[in-house]
Parts: sequence; structure tokens; C-alpha cells
Amino acid sequence: MKLSTCLSGLLALASSATAASLTQVTNFGANTSGARMFIYVPDALAPSPPIIVAIHYCTGTAQAYYNGSPYARLADTHGFIVIYPESPYSGGCWDVSSPATLTHDGGANSHSIANMVLHTLSQYPSADASRVFVTGTSSGAMMTNVLAATYPNLFKAASAYAGVPAGCFYTGTVAGWNSTCANGAEIHTQDVWARTAQAMYPGYSGPRPKMRIVHGSADSIIYPQNFNETLKQWAGVFGYTYGQPAQTLGNTPKAGYTKVYDDDDDVGYEY
Repeated sequence: MKLSTCLSGLLALASSATAASLTQVTNFGANTSGARMFIYVPDALAPSPPIIVAIHYCTGTAQAYYNGSPYARLADTHGFIVIYPESPYSGGCWDVSSPATLTHDGGANSHSIANMVLHTLSQYPSADASRVFVTGTSSGAMMTNVLAATYPNLFKAASAYAGVPAGCFYTGTVAGWNSTCANGAEIHTQDVWARTAQAMYPGYSGPRPKMRIVHGSADSIIYPQNFNETLKQWAGVFGYTYGQPAQTLGNTPKAGYTKVYDDDDDVGYEY
């Protein structure tokens, strides 16, 4: 009985010592912006694991997003890898406002996060480069849209929760706050928004990530008009006509949500 108890304790200790945890990665390539990289690799990886980049909100951290979002738990179930970038700036917002971050390989936060993805693919050769996804909330959603525009070659799909169109927050400064955009007053045609996104990677003609845009209709910080402006942007990029969705479904995917569906590439949910 004592031997059994001792063995059980040793096994439990060994299990806790090797259990997956959030881990910082310090050398992941060019990182002029000083962004920090954290990664979660579950104990049981899928044979060709996808990668999800999960980007925190203003005032957030990688640890807070790890604790407060479901991605690590889902990674344990499904065997994918999660990258949690962390903003280097006081206040925790992302740089979605400078010329550098709004340019492919221009440096700044977007370039740092792209290098986190490339580093992970190099360190985990079995990871599926065709299934790299990006998601984020608020400032992280803004960065999600920026990454979809600056690095469309890296991502299969993107999901932005309470963000703004790529380029909407432009101020010309690093990690600047753009009240006009936040308040939903930066309103343009879909052609203008599409050209704004396309200019972030000049000459790119390859596939682009599918987009899912989610926004609360009562959001008083990032006003809900940004939902419409973001749909305009990606409808323009994909060649659809904003305002003429393929489908609009009430109470989808659950009560209180409205799904606006443009073919397979651009889907929006407002609640």
C-alpha cells in the first residue's frame, strides 16, 4: 500500500513537471519593435498541427489572454500550437498606427508577429504551414486585420473581435490612438478601404485569408460602425459588393447574433 502510494506520488510529480505550459521564446528572428513571444505547445500534438496566433487587447498580456481565452484548453483537445504575442508598449495596445507596422516587412509589431509564426514553423517542422490562423480582441483584433493585409501569405483565416479596418487607426506614430476611427467616424467606400489594405503588401496577388468579423452593437469604446467599415474593406478586397450579402441570418450562430455572409471569404457577426 505504501509502495503504491509512493509510486502514485512520483507519477503525479513527473506528470506535473512535464505538463505543457505557457513559455516565453526570446530569439525568434528580427524584432525591432521589442514585442514578446509566448507559445503554448500541448503535450499531445496532432500529426500536422495547425498554429493559432492569439493576440491580446489593450491593457492585456500574453498571460492574461492565455488565462482568459479558450485556446490553450482547445489546444489540449485538438493538438494545435498557440502563439501568444505580447505588446511591448505601456498600456498594452498594439502598434496599428505607424507606417512601418502597416507595411509588409516594414518592421514594427506586424513584422515581429510574422517572424513569430516563421520561427514556430521552423522549430516544429510537422506544423502545417497551410493552416496558420490569427485571432484577436479589440487592439488584438485591429492587429488581426493588419496582419491579414500585411502578411496574407502567412494566414489561412483571421477572426477579429471588436476591431477596426486595417489602416483605420493610422496616426503616423507608433501605437497612437485614433479617436476618429475608434468612434466609428472614419467612413469610406469599399474601394478606398480595399486599396488601403492592398497597399500594405504592394504587388501581392496570391490567396488571402478568409475573414470572420465579430462586433458588439453596444460597444462604446470601438464603436460598432467599425463592423460595417471592416466588412466594406474585406468585401472590396475579395471583390464582393458591400450591402449585398449572400445571406443575412438572425439568431445565428446563437440567439442575439446576426450573421452577414458574403460567400466563403468574408463573414460578419454582430450582437
